[in-house]
Parts: sequence; C-alpha cells; structure tokens
Amino acid sequence: MQETYHIRAKKDYAVSLIELLRKDDAVEDLELQQFELSESQKTAIDKELNLIDGGPAYLQNWEDVKHRFKKP
Repeated sequence: MQETYHIRAKKDYAVSLIELLRKDDAVEDLELQQFELSESQKTAIDKELNLIDGGPAYLQNWEDVKHRFKKP
C-alpha cells in the first residue's frame, strides 16, 4: 500500500535529501489538484472580501485572537 505525505521542507539539507530521492525515483512529484468553486461559494467569498474592504472594524487584533484560542 502506498502512502502519500505532504511536507514542507524547512531546512536546506531536507531539500537536498528530497532531490536525491527524486533522482533515485524513490519519490514522485504530484500536481496540485485544481478545483472549481460553486457560485454560492464565490458569493460567500465576495461578501467576506467586501466586509474586509469596508473597514478595519471587521478585522480583529491578532493578539486578541491568539489569547482567545490559547489553552488554559
């Protein structure tokens, strides 16, 4: 059974290792899947973007957001 891993290389040596694995045909690059949004999804996104453009009152302070989701 093949497993698929999605990774983000954070160090140069990790990128080098991945390149070596590609050369040995041990890993395979996958194309990103493209998808279409439905009209209702597009409308919802447009509504949110318009609210954001309408003024900064809609936005929240990052420190407040972090504090709200911080574990006790």
